[in-house]
Amino acid sequence: MQRSIPTDLILGGATAAYQIEGAAAEDGRRPSIWDAFARVPGAVIDGHTGDVACDHYHRMPDDVALMRQLGLQSYRFSTSWARVCPDGGAPNPAGLDFYSRLVDELLDAGILPWLTLYHWDLPQSLEEAGGWPSRDTAHRFVDYALAVHEKLGDRVENWTTLNEPWCSSFLSYIAGAHAPGRQSVADGLAAGHHLLLAHGMAVQALRDAGAERLGITLNFTVADPVDPANPSDVDAARRIDEQYNRFFVDPILRGSYPETLLADVGHLGLDAVVQDGDLEIIGSPIDVLGVNYYHGDACSFEPPPEPMLQDAPTDRPIRSPFPAADGVQIHPRGLPTTTMGWEVQPEGLTRLLRRLHDDYAGPKGVELWVTENGAAYDDRVELADGTGDAVTGEPRIHDAERVEFLRLHVGAVLDAIDAGVPVKGYFYWSLMDNYEWAWGYHKRFGIVRVDYDTQERTVKDSGLELARMIRERTL
Repeated sequence: MQRSIPTDLILGGATAAYQIEGAAAEDGRRPSIWDAFARVPGAVIDGHTGDVACDHYHRMPDDVALMRQLGLQSYRFSTSWARVCPDGGAPNPAGLDFYSRLVDELLDAGILPWLTLYHWDLPQSLEEAGGWPSRDTAHRFVDYALAVHEKLGDRVENWTTLNEPWCSSFLSYIAGAHAPGRQSVADGLAAGHHLLLAHGMAVQALRDAGAERLGITLNFTVADPVDPANPSDVDAARRIDEQYNRFFVDPILRGSYPETLLADVGHLGLDAVVQDGDLEIIGSPIDVLGVNYYHGDACSFEPPPEPMLQDAPTDRPIRSPFPAADGVQIHPRGLPTTTMGWEVQPEGLTRLLRRLHDDYAGPKGVELWVTENGAAYDDRVELADGTGDAVTGEPRIHDAERVEFLRLHVGAVLDAIDAGVPVKGYFYWSLMDNYEWAWGYHKRFGIVRVDYDTQERTVKDSGLELARMIRERTL
């Protein structure tokens, strides 16, 4: 059945600086925590680094031309703190100039720039001074945000403070699975609170500087009990919901941490870092809530029949990212999975958007945008030797599973819209294959394939399908 895509639903693609830019030591850029972490033995599969990545720093005009070819209406990118304010210090003109040129290229191509200030690339020198568990890092973030706004604020309308602070606190400071790789519950809770504080302080400072559309992007799961009639399973789902979703969204849009969450984690280090007035700052009014969704979780304290793949199988031991959910297990539900081991659950996105609108964004007049949604699959490449595209002679990348994933999840957004949720936009993750953190270059999320040896870009069938959706406005 063909469905219409509303003409006012913005469709675009997303990337992040460390994952695509490369040029790790050029034009004044200094190391970030990911430059350091990637060199820790066993932290990233095969020791892959982002030193070159997709070489976007040198190929940016061509990449924007490719976005224009696809018809993207908006492009979500992040600026690199390590490039803009190396070592957390003074602004770097060369780094700022790169993003200024990127914005100009986007505007010339008729593509709406969507800027994220922090996608996990804390300057390594700030980590060595304490990192996100240190309150001072929040103040340094405001300095960085204002430096970017001073350069780009005349042309960029949409400002996102942070991307997925759950990952840059709990996954990074508790689990140790992401940079900087610490494994401390107290550090992770402090990092989570200070990231939220940095968000609120930056919102206030940017608003004072003239920015009008401000927001944050959070990653969400849909946590369901394996057995809704089992109180233990219900408690398992509550803990994951609170320690994944509500730790971040409640202070931002309700001005407080949930009482049940505080009972679970307050004594583990959170109480020690929350100061008077913090929650008022964190709850500063925003205009946009970015929603990142990949899959939900079926939760229980009972072990699953077989364990699900949850993290990159690196040589470096990691622990649970949850501060107070020891023993909670995620169970498979017989759904299809991506090569990340994540279940494909589009109805979860519809339920999530309805919940966020009803309980959080709607009452505050905050817009909802799906800022990331995507899937890693093994692509099938047909070469241009008679087995490629018969018309153009170009290689073809047949990624039927990703095409279906895209259709299902845009359909889930349309289901939410039909249910009364005014979703404003959808960004596919990712525009191009890139550095997938602890997985290195082993997982491909892109609608554009990148040959990492030649840096050649090839639009996949999924990219052609997104372009068709944008052009024809049908699903």
